Amino acid sequence: MQDLWRLSATELAGLIKSKKVSAKEAAEAGLARLDAVNPKINAVVDHRRDDVVAQAASIDVAIARGDDLGPLVGVPVTIKIGADQQGFATTDGMKLQRGNIARVDNPAVANLRRAGAILLGRTNCPTASYRWFTTNLIHGDTKNPRDPGITPGGSSGGAGAAVATGIGHIAHGSDIAGSIRYPAYACGVHGLRPSLGRIPAFNPCSEGRPIGPQIGAVSGPLARTINDLRISLAAMSAPDARDPWYAPVALEGPPRPKRVAMCLNPDGLNPVPEVVAAVEDAGKRLQRAGWLVEKIEDTPSMHEPADILTKLWLGDGYEAQLEMAEREGDPGALACLRGIRDKVHPFDLSKALTRRDTLTRAWFAFLDKYPVLLMPVSGELPFPDHLDLKDAASFARVWHAQLPQIAIPFMGLPALTVSTGLVGRVPVGVQLVAGRYREDLCLAAGEAIEAGGTPSAAIDPEN
Repeated sequence: MQDLWRLSATELAGLIKSKKVSAKEAAEAGLARLDAVNPKINAVVDHRRDDVVAQAASIDVAIARGDDLGPLVGVPVTIKIGADQQGFATTDGMKLQRGNIARVDNPAVANLRRAGAILLGRTNCPTASYRWFTTNLIHGDTKNPRDPGITPGGSSGGAGAAVATGIGHIAHGSDIAGSIRYPAYACGVHGLRPSLGRIPAFNPCSEGRPIGPQIGAVSGPLARTINDLRISLAAMSAPDARDPWYAPVALEGPPRPKRVAMCLNPDGLNPVPEVVAAVEDAGKRLQRAGWLVEKIEDTPSMHEPADILTKLWLGDGYEAQLEMAEREGDPGALACLRGIRDKVHPFDLSKALTRRDTLTRAWFAFLDKYPVLLMPVSGELPFPDHLDLKDAASFARVWHAQLPQIAIPFMGLPALTVSTGLVGRVPVGVQLVAGRYREDLCLAAGEAIEAGGTPSAAIDPEN
């Protein structure tokens, strides 16, 4: 059983529950895989071998007692460095936070632990999780394992690179403007941004969050199979009283028709031909699986939600964020804040929240008619690494291409990146969106798209 790291989380948990494999063996396989490939990609930036082995030993003892430890029993998973994990620094990619040691787990992390998962290591992100590229001055540069010349995505770039290479079977990520969906897209795996309130969110070692992150940022899973996303969502969404936005809503909603709206060019995105082809191919896979796919010319507004979400994220407390970035000295964080200043400053919170009410109503009506929306993740294939630092035109190009990712969180909707294949060795995929708390519809459509293509598998990093 030398290649346990190749298995899906579902397969591995089944072997451990049936006592065909021990949690210790799963942990040792995960650690060996980390040792073998992480030096090439720098996806995991903090881990403690003794802690991992101790977690596995505790799980094996519990299994021997006959305890039921949950759906992820013995499954190695990774945690993003922006989430509190007891005893580890929540750096969020910042030197300024290297001493920010968590005393207790973030709710999503605690839920993974309670579901029986083994917390294998901490994954990298850009400074303050600002970019769709992953580097910082404390942990260094994360490389895309499929092609080191392209971004691994961000901000959960370490998560995407780790799970793509078999460092863990599931990766925890967080998403306010694409930070789960884009690394999944760039690294050729799947990534789910849940609805606002689905997975409880709170970092005890930090102060309360401004309203933008409160209504925009969520935790969620990245994985190599859609079913692994499903079981990890179930595990991560257990209740936690520390999140006032938490919504105790059933994971399975009432039946809806298998009806998909396919939009190739939402709100003037003008995607490249390879992206259009991926969306069309996904539509054909859905049709073959019995879904009704209707091609539509446009969606409700995406530019306005994206613009206001950006203001809520970066404009609320802009000067304080800029001052922090200047003290940190990270070029990427500074380029992000300086490049976006004219879009977010000054900021009118009342107007932003008033428009959210109107825009969300329009999207709810659209998704009542069409249970699932199929569209691009990005207007381009994954970018050359650090394209946003090249010049002003490149910075603007990146932000325009990411429109479908930035808009959706403003309405609190769930969205799923489904990896659909490669263009050369560059990954491509599609995005599925459904009504609030209807992750089940995204996952059902995603499973049909996944089944129509090449099965996913962990890869060795390319040179």
